[in-house]
Amino acid sequence: MILHLCTADEWTGTDYRAPSLDAVGFIHCSDPGTVAIPANALYRGRTDLVLLEIDPPALDVPLRWEAGDPPHPDGILFPHVYGRIPAAAVVAVHPFPPGPDGTFRLPASLAQRHAR
Repeated sequence: MILHLCTADEWTGTDYRAPSLDAVGFIHCSDPGTVAIPANALYRGRTDLVLLEIDPPALDVPLRWEAGDPPHPDGILFPHVYGRIPAAAVVAVHPFPPGPDGTFRLPASLAQRHAR
């Protein structure tokens, strides 16, 4: 499973094309263990976010694990999707509200499944 963070308004239920696809050539994604890194760095306190849960084998474009932008100091790699994400590859959409302190953590429903 990989995850893409976007606003609820950006997800229309159709094939998804993030603005980053035109800007850098890929769509930024995360895995359950890393999604809080970009969320807290870029979106702290935002209340309009969702996580798209994506099934990698359902993608019909390249998926590469690469350094973030900027690279994480611990060398963590992030999944980058090199094309639009087909709606059929999005297996679930999860609300992604911040905690009371404005920071993000993996939603409990995903954390339980990821721990298995």
